[in-house]
Amino acid sequence: MSDSTINSGNVIVFVIAGLVVISLLFGFIVFFLISYRQKKKDFVLMQLQKNEIESQKKTVEKTLEELASAQNQLIQSEKMASLGVLIAGISHELQNPLNFVNNFSEINKELIEEAISRLQNKEYEAVVELLQDILDNDARIHSHGKRADSIIKGMLNHSRNNPGEKTLTDINALAEEFLRLSYHGYRARDKQFNSILDVKLDPTIEKIPTIPQDLSRVFLNLFTNACYAVNEKKLNSEPGFKPKITLETINHPNTIEIHIQDNGNGIPEAIISKIFQPFFTTKPTGQGTGLGLSLSYDIIKNTHGGEISVTSKMNEGTTFTIILNKK
Repeated sequence: MSDSTINSGNVIVFVIAGLVVISLLFGFIVFFLISYRQKKKDFVLMQLQKNEIESQKKTVEKTLEELASAQNQLIQSEKMASLGVLIAGISHELQNPLNFVNNFSEINKELIEEAISRLQNKEYEAVVELLQDILDNDARIHSHGKRADSIIKGMLNHSRNNPGEKTLTDINALAEEFLRLSYHGYRARDKQFNSILDVKLDPTIEKIPTIPQDLSRVFLNLFTNACYAVNEKKLNSEPGFKPKITLETINHPNTIEIHIQDNGNGIPEAIISKIFQPFFTTKPTGQGTGLGLSLSYDIIKNTHGGEISVTSKMNEGTTFTIILNKK
C-alpha cells in the first residue's frame, strides 16, 4: 500500500472523527440551550407561582383579619345586646325599692307636719301614734334602701373581679339574680310580656370557683332566650296559655347541675344539633347575632371545663342543662 493511500485513509479518519466531535459538540450545545431554556422557563414559572402564592397568602391574611374584625364586632354587638337587657333589668330592680323610699318619705313628711299640728294642740296621744307610724315607715325606707344598696354592690362586685380570675361563687344566688334581671329586662322592652318564674334551688349547694362575669353572661343569654321562646308561643297560642320559666339547681357529690326550662314552642329536631354553632339563629334578621349560645358553650365547656346540653320537644318546650365541677 502506497503512502498516499495511507495518508488518504488517515485524512478520512480524521475528518470522520472531527465530524463526530463537531456533532457531539453541536448536540451538547443544543442540549445545553434546550436545557437552559427549559430551566429558565421553569424558573420564570416558579417565580410566577411564588408571586401567586405570596399574593394568595396576603389575600388570605387580609380575609382572616377582616373575618376576625367582623367576629369581634359581632361579639361586641352580642355583648351590647346583653348589656341592654342587663341594664333594663337592673333599672327595674332598683326602681322598686327607690319608689318605696320616695313614697314613704313623702308619707313621713305629711305625718311629721300633722304631728307638729297635733303637738301644738296638745293632742299627745295622737302625736304618739303618728310618731309610731313615722318610725314604721322609716324602717321600711331603711329596708328598701338596703335592697337598692345590695343590688348596686352586687353589680360592683361582678365588675371588680379580675376578668378570667375564678372566685368562689354562690351559684344559686347568681342564677336567680340573673333570672330576674333577664325577666325584667325583657319586660322593659315589651310591657305586655309576663311569665311565671318557678325557682327550685337546692339549699345544700355551696360556693364553687367560677368566673362570675362569664357565667352571668351564660345565664343572661339562656334566660333571655327562654323569655323570647315563651313570649313567641303566647303571641301565637290560644288564650289560656301561661308562659313559664323554670330554674332548678341540683347538688351532686362532685358537680352542680343547673336546669333552665321554658314551655315555649320548642326547637325542631332538624336544627337542634346546630344551635351551639357560631352565627346560627332561629330569630328573625336583626333580632339575634347567633353568637349567644356559641359563646355560652365556650364559657361552660372551655373556660369552666363543664358541660352544657339541650333537650327539646315541639310544642312543649326546651331545657338547657349545665353541669359545673366543684373543683
